[in-house]
Amino acid sequence: MGITERREREREEVRRKILDAARELFATEGYDRVTMRRIAEAIEYSPTTIYLHFEDKEDLVRALCHADFGRLLEAMETVGRPEDPVEAIRWLGRAYCSFALEHPNQYRFMFMTPVGRDERPPEGGNPGSLSFVHLLDAVRGAIAAGRFRPIEPLTAAQVLWMSVHGVAAALITLPAAHWPHGPASPDLVDQVVDNALRGLLAGPAEA
Repeated sequence: MGITERREREREEVRRKILDAARELFATEGYDRVTMRRIAEAIEYSPTTIYLHFEDKEDLVRALCHADFGRLLEAMETVGRPEDPVEAIRWLGRAYCSFALEHPNQYRFMFMTPVGRDERPPEGGNPGSLSFVHLLDAVRGAIAAGRFRPIEPLTAAQVLWMSVHGVAAALITLPAAHWPHGPASPDLVDQVVDNALRGLLAGPAEA
């Protein structure tokens, strides 16, 4: 490995450390309370080093969102989706919740941490939007195939998303001992997805 390659590798490693530290701090201490200096202290670097990689905190947040939503998009795209649109929605729900459980800090930052995101990302051109498109396309397919009752596709997709988001958030934030009357059922994710689907199906409950 040459000097240039080694320096680039070291630079990427520092950048990764910054993003990992920022993600955890935003999730545990809150976006408003975390400064660039606080992030630098967490990884034992000077604030100057942080600014060599990111212009400001908003720039860091944009990079963090792009990286984490990119991981979610990869999880949605690599899942083995059935051709049947209703079954595909089930698989997407499982993939979504699996991502949340495998990457809890990332998920907390992405969906459960209020941060300053004044800029509206370009429609359909970022990993977050593209992840949702997979669900929206499956919903449109279910409606077109007559599997879902006539409903506005975006609304139906939002209903399904909120269902899986709710169970994912609960599973990564609520300790097993704090679940009412016992820990979460092992098949809770499947039960939540099936229940959400049941309200959208055109015919007798198939879920």
